[in-house]
Amino acid sequence: MKRNHKTTPLRYYFVDEAGDGTLFDRKGHVLVGQQGCSRYFMLGVLDVPRPAELNQALHELRARLLADPYFQSVPSMQAASKKTALFFHAKDDLPEVRREVFSVLKSFDDLRFFAIVTDKLRTVQYVQARNQVDTEYRYNPNELYDYLVRRQFRDRLHKDDAYEIHFAKRGSSDRTAALQNALQSARQRFFEKWGVASQAPMQVIPNTPQNHGCLQATDYFLWALQRLYEQGEERYLSYLWSSFRLVQDIDDQRSARYGVYYTEKKPLTKAALEGRK
Repeated sequence: MKRNHKTTPLRYYFVDEAGDGTLFDRKGHVLVGQQGCSRYFMLGVLDVPRPAELNQALHELRARLLADPYFQSVPSMQAASKKTALFFHAKDDLPEVRREVFSVLKSFDDLRFFAIVTDKLRTVQYVQARNQVDTEYRYNPNELYDYLVRRQFRDRLHKDDAYEIHFAKRGSSDRTAALQNALQSARQRFFEKWGVASQAPMQVIPNTPQNHGCLQATDYFLWALQRLYEQGEERYLSYLWSSFRLVQDIDDQRSARYGVYYTEKKPLTKAALEGRK
């Protein structure tokens, strides 16, 4: 599905996370790295020039798979399971289903994926150090999420005429205002650093993967990245790597304090992570 097209005045971003922001249990014990609590927390942004087409392609794929007798008795393909029958979610989908979704994503050669990876053990160190000087401080997972939003978007909101930014909903609370503030802060910091101002309107849309295929696609990119970091499995990321533009591992400070940036010229591989603390 390769097409040549000009950049449109409206940029579409789709944002999701992998892992969780949990650090402690109710008694303050560190949970990071234990079963049921991820070691890494990641924020991913998928730049989709043709969101309607990608959404339709995934919708048609799911309809075809649901009509296939091969999947007729599979629990996740039943509507009652609220899984693949309703939307694609890499963690819940069968390997055969994931292969089909990956093929669709691969066919869209204009997708651009960006991600930030943070090591939650470093966040634990930050929280503990801060508590030493501020006993009233209490960590909230939204704090980590919003920080990554500001950092992820500080270079992505100044080139286009308008932005439509879909965030995968987190829990039941409405965080639209908080996300808008994080994006405005990112834009302000870019101006302070480079002197480039932008007044392009930003529409922040809380959404769910079930309602938009592009968020399902974002989940797949993040899942591929997470499999490498959490389980050392790189084949999924390698398959999609041509659509990866930047992965910022901000807590891998072996070479620089700002972390390691993986790009087309510096691919992210299992070997690249060897020796990472």
